[in-house]
Amino acid sequence: MSASEALPRPQVCPACAIPQPEFHLPEAASPGQIVLSLPGVHCAACISTVENRLAREPGIRSARVNLSLKRVAVDAGPGITADHLVGVLAGVGYEAHELDPALLAETGGDKTGRDLLMRLAVSGFAMMNVMLLSVAVWSGAEDATRDMMHWISAMIALPVIVFAGQPFYRNAWSALKVGRLNMDVPISLAILLAGAMSLYETMMSGHHAYFDAALSLTFFLLGGRYLDYRTRASARSAAQELAALEVPRALRLVDGAEVLTPVATLGIGDHVVVRPGTRLPVDGEVISGESEIDRAFLTGESLPAYAGPGSRLNAGEINLTGQMVLSVTALSKDSSLRKMADLVALAETARNRYTSLADRAAAIYAPGVHLLAAIAFVVWVSISGDIRLSLNIAIAVLIITCPCALGLAVPAVTTMASGRLYRKGALLKSSTALERLAEADTIVFDKTGTLTLGVPKLDPLDDAAARHLDIAATLATHSSHPLARALVAGAGPFALADISDIREVPGYGMEGVLNGAPVRLGRASWVGADAPAKTATCLKIGDAAPVSFTFTDELRPGVDALIAAAARLGLETHLITGDTEAAAGDIAARVGIANVTASALPGDKVDYVSRLAAEGRRVLMIGDGLNDTGALAAAHVSISPASAIDAARVASDIVVLGRDFAVIGDAIVTARSARTRIKENFAIAAIYNMIAVPFALLGFATPLMAALAMSTSSITVTLNAFRVR
Repeated sequence: MSASEALPRPQVCPACAIPQPEFHLPEAASPGQIVLSLPGVHCAACISTVENRLAREPGIRSARVNLSLKRVAVDAGPGITADHLVGVLAGVGYEAHELDPALLAETGGDKTGRDLLMRLAVSGFAMMNVMLLSVAVWSGAEDATRDMMHWISAMIALPVIVFAGQPFYRNAWSALKVGRLNMDVPISLAILLAGAMSLYETMMSGHHAYFDAALSLTFFLLGGRYLDYRTRASARSAAQELAALEVPRALRLVDGAEVLTPVATLGIGDHVVVRPGTRLPVDGEVISGESEIDRAFLTGESLPAYAGPGSRLNAGEINLTGQMVLSVTALSKDSSLRKMADLVALAETARNRYTSLADRAAAIYAPGVHLLAAIAFVVWVSISGDIRLSLNIAIAVLIITCPCALGLAVPAVTTMASGRLYRKGALLKSSTALERLAEADTIVFDKTGTLTLGVPKLDPLDDAAARHLDIAATLATHSSHPLARALVAGAGPFALADISDIREVPGYGMEGVLNGAPVRLGRASWVGADAPAKTATCLKIGDAAPVSFTFTDELRPGVDALIAAAARLGLETHLITGDTEAAAGDIAARVGIANVTASALPGDKVDYVSRLAAEGRRVLMIGDGLNDTGALAAAHVSISPASAIDAARVASDIVVLGRDFAVIGDAIVTARSARTRIKENFAIAAIYNMIAVPFALLGFATPLMAALAMSTSSITVTLNAFRVR
């Protein structure tokens, strides 16, 4: 047997190096489907590998991977369990976790995006046709010909205004109901009054109608709204994703027999069996069995922890080596994982109170426009006594001062910036992510899986360790422990030693017999060695002195560049981790972070971020695990790598698509540039209004002038947004 074949390795393919277009978008899981989270899939080749392997498994009817959600929905026959599928995928190098389909909020498609695009297309088609009809009026059509053109325009424009403008009307009404103004209030008023006044003018055989201007306004603003929407990923809740990670079923012991039971029906004191390689379904106390528990996603500890009788374990942790029986200590609704979900939901709610630049501009702009239009109406009534003329001028003021440029100011810039960052490997998920990232003045890092890859790497060997490498690696091939896998990977090609009776002792290590002498590989205390100063596994052969193999957690590429960029941009850096002080201090010293907090629980991370915020800091949180989701949601802005667990990616505003974190420094620079361009666009809109408003107030603003002015301002704002690229 080749040593390199002893353990399944993660799949590596050339296509994983760059983001690939998404294939296969499965519908929401039906009751008969098994849904698995696949945090390691990245590209088309990964999809093919997963689907083809599952398709070869007897009893599986179909398997469809959703790349954007990193999930696979499997239609399996009776007798096929999620645990079995997890093992199948582990055999080809893909980590998988069962999700509960009942708790997933899958929409089955991008309904909002399709709806906006449909309304945009309808308004654009109507605008072009009404513009063509308006040419005849602008060219001097009189009397019956002019009236006919206006009536045809009305028949086209009025239904479209009612239909296409609904996104603005709904948002405006929602704001007015709670006694506030947003950008959609003047937009809706301008569109509806322009349509109503144009219909009145048509009925009265008036010379001018504003159908073309109303449709132009609707079209341009729908374009901005669609661009804004496309900068965001699916707005799923991180709290809901956390809840979906809960194991939906458990093996309950009933009169000594194992019965597959829904976790929601388990009671305190019930006994459940947890097999090696599975996620714990409940909070519980170990009553029999020994094992090692992977707590990295929950606590950030880089190394597995020993669990034996009396140990208290939490739902969501992974049992690595031995079978155990737990006594349930908390109901499903009160589990530590559910409490963490509640913590994330609370943090998300607090962050959603952020007011964007556009909304802050609207708070000043909307009442100003309304007041100006009202003043124009009152003044012209007092001067001319003609209510019809005065109303026309007031509506012209609303249209020509309409927030078209303001409505495009933010989405035009964010679209350009998000496109630039996506090409560099960073995906924006929130419409205000760039604004908040530009305001960040403090970065808080998680350690395991964030600053580091969470993968131990074998250090260079001394002479004693090098002489016994074959023996240690042979024992390590029989274990799935992270240090054992790292030892095999770091050993390279080696000759398998003739060791018999190899067995794993859960929580301690591997042992066997070599040439009649006992041989052990594992914890220092178990083999009789002094505890090393850093992460290590120790080998002891017979009565010989123990030999240590030490490991270093490999730094994520680009971390040094990011820390240097943070210092250059004036950002203060912090490290908070659930790992030990020694491990945290080692990483902090290697990358140059002075502020270090170790042994932090998930709630401690949220408190840490909240405390910095209370001091007036704008915190950028970067993390990847379940224990980071609360802090990611509580931070002013947050980033996670694509390798992060689903809930962490969902809680984040930005996802780094590759392994290299150097892109985060570039994202901060781009965000600050984008904020400058947004403010410039607001200035352009203000200058435009300063020039256009006098024409409207003096009664010189014809429909043609209004349409041309709106188009010019919108194009200028869009061209300025290109400077971000």
